Amino acid sequence: MEKYQEIERSIIKKFRKEIWRQFVKAVKDYELIKENDKIMVCISGGKDSFLLAKCIQELQRHGKIHFDAHYVVMNPGYNKINEEMILKNAELLNIPIEVFKSDIFEVVDNIAKESPCYMCARMRRGYLYNRAKELGCNKIALGHHFDDVIETTLLSMFYGSEIKTMMPKLHSDNFEGLELIRPMYLIKEQDILSWKKHNELTFIACACKFTEKMKIDDGASKRNEMKKLISDLRKVNKNVDHNIFKSLDNINMNCILGYHKDGIRHSFLDEYDK
Repeated sequence: MEKYQEIERSIIKKFRKEIWRQFVKAVKDYELIKENDKIMVCISGGKDSFLLAKCIQELQRHGKIHFDAHYVVMNPGYNKINEEMILKNAELLNIPIEVFKSDIFEVVDNIAKESPCYMCARMRRGYLYNRAKELGCNKIALGHHFDDVIETTLLSMFYGSEIKTMMPKLHSDNFEGLELIRPMYLIKEQDILSWKKHNELTFIACACKFTEKMKIDDGASKRNEMKKLISDLRKVNKNVDHNIFKSLDNINMNCILGYHKDGIRHSFLDEYDK
């Protein structure tokens, strides 16, 4: 058995409960993949996106839905070591990647020295949407996981003064007909790390040139702050992350002060005396 086959087997056998079932559940519950979809699977080079690609491959082989997938790596200016590691892992995992280059790192370094992560993410998204349109894809798959959802929710509350979360799918505002999906939405980061360790895999942690300079962006440091907070809370309540997640699907509209939808602000006073 080839190494990539052992890795594939681990997803649907050893990590069936933690990874495969959660992947399939998200796809079904949130209706992420439909018949004849053409999906561009985005691979950054890290553990999350490579696992996403393998799960998509497995779904193509064993699922009942027919869809096409393109596995795309955008090189925003990686150094040679990171670039070679991505290519090596793609070969090891038997993922037929397509690589296209951009000058995002160089541009961001010139215009957003103080807060590069936000600008880099925005520019990456634009390049990826454009490439998806060129490939004739109607969906873009990203490797965000359960922990990303929880951290984003807390960041919005603590630093954005609003309750909102990272959605499992959303329509593009600027590219008609394109949809972004997150099939790893229910998979915990710790289970991804366990899968990686079990298969003795090594991925790039962060290929960003700004990280290499040891300049920590404020957004990145705040996300790490949320990781630590959740870890500390879990020592008191092991289900705290699940409870946060469940609360986002269990909002009691009779007990909130206000909300806004489609740009319109609503207050509890609007219907208080009705």
